Amino acid sequence: MQIKLKLSARQQQVLWATIRRYVETAEPVGSKSLVNEYDLKVSPATIRNAMGFLEKSGLLYQPYTSAGRIPSDSGYRIYVNELIQPSEQLGRQTDRLLHTQLDWEGCSFEALLRGAAQILSTLSGYVTLITLPNANQAVLRHIQLVQVSPRQGLLIVMLDCYGPQSILIQLPEVVEQATGSSEQLDRELKILSNFLNTHLKGRSLSEVTLLDWNELDQKFQQYAQTLRQAVVSLSRHRQSPASTQIMISGLSEVLRQPEFSESHQIQAIVQLLEEEQKQIWPLIFETEMSQNTNPGVRIWIGSENPIEPMKSCALVSAMYRRDATPIGSVGILGPTRMMYENAIAVVEAASDYLSKAISQPA
Repeated sequence: MQIKLKLSARQQQVLWATIRRYVETAEPVGSKSLVNEYDLKVSPATIRNAMGFLEKSGLLYQPYTSAGRIPSDSGYRIYVNELIQPSEQLGRQTDRLLHTQLDWEGCSFEALLRGAAQILSTLSGYVTLITLPNANQAVLRHIQLVQVSPRQGLLIVMLDCYGPQSILIQLPEVVEQATGSSEQLDRELKILSNFLNTHLKGRSLSEVTLLDWNELDQKFQQYAQTLRQAVVSLSRHRQSPASTQIMISGLSEVLRQPEFSESHQIQAIVQLLEEEQKQIWPLIFETEMSQNTNPGVRIWIGSENPIEPMKSCALVSAMYRRDATPIGSVGILGPTRMMYENAIAVVEAASDYLSKAISQPA
């Protein structure tokens, strides 16, 4: 969102100082406090004039008569768009902690996301939201067929984004008659496993239906229909709405903020995060997908949020990607009285880390 308003250098300085002071104290800001806390090198009268202009412009407002000023959503928007830069120090700290405390080679990607969410909420002091990768983009790492009985097999699939997935399959009756021994069936299932790995490894889950089963040797065509049904069934299961899961961390910390002092506010946020995640998913993932030309950080401030319980909140999010393809999102949710410099730095560092982790070769 762009606010078309030309501010002088002095007005920008006063807006920046007012917002920084309000973020620190959660109290309306007066000109005297700005004189005492910031070296603005101007008189209190000059600051009052600047604050008066900012108020008339809709960037600050008085919550009640004789009070100091607090930022409006439009004031925060100019602050974010024009007056700040992400904290380089916190960005480096975030990157260091993610690399030293997490092991992307020694754990599942889902466990990696949970660990990252905890680190980000601790660093930022806000709620961290990290979506599991879009199931359509999950990449097959390994496929194995295992004999369970002469008539049953287990299809095991390893995905880069999730833990092992498996499905029990009924082997055709003709297989039992043809193989004659458990050892021979094991050998045939191993050959089939090699075929599936050769043709599907490294491909996304959405591509499994494209496998040309006619390439399977005639000897193994008796398995084709059973395996086709099993692979498609597994693919559809992973693409169900349940896979649009969001990792959440830091809820207890952010609810201590004065903005959430009313019980109905707490209840609305908790219900949204714990029971109505489907509402949030399009905001932090699908909206970004529809604006794929901008790979950077997306920020929703207060009334810009289309979801009612979030209209007193700010959401800072960025996509993490496999190569150039967005597959998930990292977000920080807190009050509009947010330290945006920190939130942006944390989100940028985390999205970069997760992009590298998910792009590692098998």
